[in-house]
Amino acid sequence: MECLVGMQCNDFVMVAADMTAARSILVKKSDHKKYLKLSDKLLMAVTGESGDTNQFSEYVAKNIMLYKMRNGYELSPAAAASFTRRNLAGYLRSRTPYHVNLLVAGYDDESGKPELYYMDYLASMAKLPYASHGYGGSFTTSILDRHFRPDMTRAQAYALMIECVKEVQKRLIINLPNFSVTVIDKEGIVDMEPITQAVIANQATA
Repeated sequence: MECLVGMQCNDFVMVAADMTAARSILVKKSDHKKYLKLSDKLLMAVTGESGDTNQFSEYVAKNIMLYKMRNGYELSPAAAASFTRRNLAGYLRSRTPYHVNLLVAGYDDESGKPELYYMDYLASMAKLPYASHGYGGSFTTSILDRHFRPDMTRAQAYALMIECVKEVQKRLIINLPNFSVTVIDKEGIVDMEPITQAVIANQATA
């Protein structure tokens, strides 16, 4: 019942993730961050089984950090996504597969462009202008199909992300009240104001 949404514009990537940690019929917390900073300009948002998400994301993060320590430079978003996919595919063919769905977002200093990669638990990967995971993706994809533009400003992308969250909250039977929003650009990773019921109400009255 989790939800991830990401969009790649000309100068930045914006990723939103619900903040609900639940198991069975119980909600454990509503301020859980479902992404991990892999480097200064690289982020991975992850959903799936709670143990798998923690273990796999930390494994990837520590190995990317080790690569930087050994070589003196960071992996590009494309290289980090390929590394992640290769490990996910390897574990898929073992007795201990990881059931995780990922969005890898980053800014490539060499090309000067942001990048967004979609990856599912079967280790399929695609570079996309926008992507989503979870049941919420069934509702947000059509909105992004209609309204996404690569030349959007950060404010316009944030407003579109609010529209996606509103649709998820309106049509999904499970309550996902809070979404964390993060932007990755040439300056690094910046946390934006989380999308909450109050933010949605303020936008409606504006």
